[in-house]
Amino acid sequence: MRERIFVYLKALRVNQWIKNSIIFTAIIFSGTLFDQRLFLLSLTAFFIYCLLSSTSYLLNDIIDYPYDIKHPVKKTRPIAAGKISIPHATFLVFTLTIISLLLSLFVSLSFFFLALFFILLHFFYSLYLKKFPTIDIFSISFSFMVRAFAGEVVTGYHIPIWLLLTIFFISLFMATIKRHAELITQEKGTRESLYRYKEHFLDFLTNTFATATIIAYATYTYVERIPQVNAFGSFLPTMEVRKWIMVTVPLVVYGVARYAQLLYERDEGERPEKIITQDKPLVVTILLWVTIVILLIYVL
Repeated sequence: MRERIFVYLKALRVNQWIKNSIIFTAIIFSGTLFDQRLFLLSLTAFFIYCLLSSTSYLLNDIIDYPYDIKHPVKKTRPIAAGKISIPHATFLVFTLTIISLLLSLFVSLSFFFLALFFILLHFFYSLYLKKFPTIDIFSISFSFMVRAFAGEVVTGYHIPIWLLLTIFFISLFMATIKRHAELITQEKGTRESLYRYKEHFLDFLTNTFATATIIAYATYTYVERIPQVNAFGSFLPTMEVRKWIMVTVPLVVYGVARYAQLLYERDEGERPEKIITQDKPLVVTILLWVTIVILLIYVL
């Protein structure tokens, strides 16, 4: 029984649910993270998008079955390995889609339409969009943007435009890194769009999106005025509050550089969730960035 549960959890890719934490961006940077009502709404949205994401992963594995069985890592996935039959996986896709959309309808009508757009985007990606180079990585980036907008819709707080652009560019950067890793470590037969990618083109996109990420975030830290909750009183000069978050820029620069380093030195860009959760220097950088942001907004 335990082994069967593990198989289903692996098929649903619960280890990739961390991507949906971007939903909390709206309440974190609006200074309302500890508002119980808004936090519960964001947590509900997070759970729904986890179900939607798992649905899209199942559909993708069904469609990619002929490619995954040729892939040295993906061939161990439950569907490719034959541990879950394609008819059963198809039933799960249908069931989870209905459940997710019904739950989103209870949140709000606008949230429902955004959830519907999200799942349709992933369905079209799995069926059609991922076959085309460049379009496939932009589709991945748009799915991250939808997650961010879901956090806005459910809480009513907007994400500053430069922070939104940071999310857009860093998701493009990570998607490009993943394609680059697939191109240099695997045969092109494992993904159809790889036939049309060239390594120097992916290098160009990686450099472009990495630079755009850093510029967008640096601009956000300088232009946008972060809120001061001051739960324990103010320790920093009020007139300089919007400048203090600039101290996190070097962390973002290092994080981007470290992520690229792992690709070019270890060829690990194909599994971003593994890099983010297992590479110690990157984990420490992310935790330090989160700690400083929380301190600046809610404590200092």
